[in-house]
Amino acid sequence: MQAQRPGANEYAPYYKGYVDQVPDGDILDILHLQKIGFPEFLYSIPDDKWTYRYAPGKFSIAEVLSHVIDAERIFAYRALRFARNDQTPLPGFDQEDYAPVCGADRRTKASIETEYLTVRSATIELFKTFDEDAWARVGTASNFRMSVRALPYVIAGHELHHLKVLRERYL
Repeated sequence: MQAQRPGANEYAPYYKGYVDQVPDGDILDILHLQKIGFPEFLYSIPDDKWTYRYAPGKFSIAEVLSHVIDAERIFAYRALRFARNDQTPLPGFDQEDYAPVCGADRRTKASIETEYLTVRSATIELFKTFDEDAWARVGTASNFRMSVRALPYVIAGHELHHLKVLRERYL
């Protein structure tokens, strides 16, 4: 079952920039193509740039990549809860709290790659289980209503956003 592109009323305004970056097409195919492209990007990063920060207080490259993985886990968890019709409001998360304690700068590219591929595979398999009713369900996260259908687009667009930032500001 393919998820339709979500309407702007299906997610918080904050996510519009992510959703808008996702090309047309089957979102599960897009997530799969990202899964193939991510390792290529990862290994194109020069080793001496792995812990580079373009400005004081900014994430390192390794932390950005770890953040992409952390956020995907959280978004997939939200999708699971909403798809199962759990109406418990879910809290937000502050990426600024996660990155400094994730230990990404001490990790290898291979470690980040393995984690990414594992998480992305699990995300895709989860989304494959959703039927039409599940895709249409909504829940609340960070005080905003969000559809299940919006979450794979947020995941894909969030990754696209951060890879663009890495290319423009870090590499």
